[in-house]
Amino acid sequence: MPLDEPVLTTAPDSRVARLNVQMRHHAARDVISAAIDAVENLALVSSFGAESVALLHLASRVKKDLPVLFIDTQMLFPETLAYQREVAINLGLSKIKIIRAPDIATQDPDGTLHQRDPDACCALRKTAPLDSALQGFDGWITGRKRFQSGTREQLPHFEAEVRKDTAAARIKVNPLAFWSPMDVADYIIENNLPRHPLVARGYPSIGCAPCTTKVMPGEDPRAGRWRNQPKDECGIHFAEGRIIRSGALT
Repeated sequence: MPLDEPVLTTAPDSRVARLNVQMRHHAARDVISAAIDAVENLALVSSFGAESVALLHLASRVKKDLPVLFIDTQMLFPETLAYQREVAINLGLSKIKIIRAPDIATQDPDGTLHQRDPDACCALRKTAPLDSALQGFDGWITGRKRFQSGTREQLPHFEAEVRKDTAAARIKVNPLAFWSPMDVADYIIENNLPRHPLVARGYPSIGCAPCTTKVMPGEDPRAGRWRNQPKDECGIHFAEGRIIRSGALT
């Protein structure tokens, strides 16, 4: 939906404040439309994980040729790679860019970095390649939600993302910020969307294969991510230059 007035000429923080006021009580699809109108060069970043299809479907209904960035860490489950292709075809997404780190062979030749230093592995395979891919964009859409962690209890629809290594800012858009777990589940069912095949096999949160385990009944949905390690985030989200260590990408 068009905004009442142009916002591209204002500073990022002013844009974010205005967008949050205007879109506070609007639906996720309206938030995506407003973001497309407000941000000249916008991408959606998706892991094609357990809940990703809801946001991807919403975006496809607004703009099928919206750029979608998918990070292939080269340690993903084969099911995730197959699901990514299935969803892209199913939703008619025409601008999916698959991102891979260019230097894995030299930085992690035997594929064991995740065992020795999982943070370094995520930085190599996820954070650095995504950061490089986002250099050409003024903003990006994520699937983050308030219910995912305590640090996201006040998550707004729009944020100004200032990276610690640059003075430039990007607008981060969280269309599903106010959704509940039931909202996500209902949306997927009501729109007859394909589920990630690993969800039915006990994986409610899905990352790289070596660092993801099944979740037992009663456990937190993200208990299977980096199990028994003091880590619960890959490091691609920043606030005031610091990595946000909880919650999922999409």
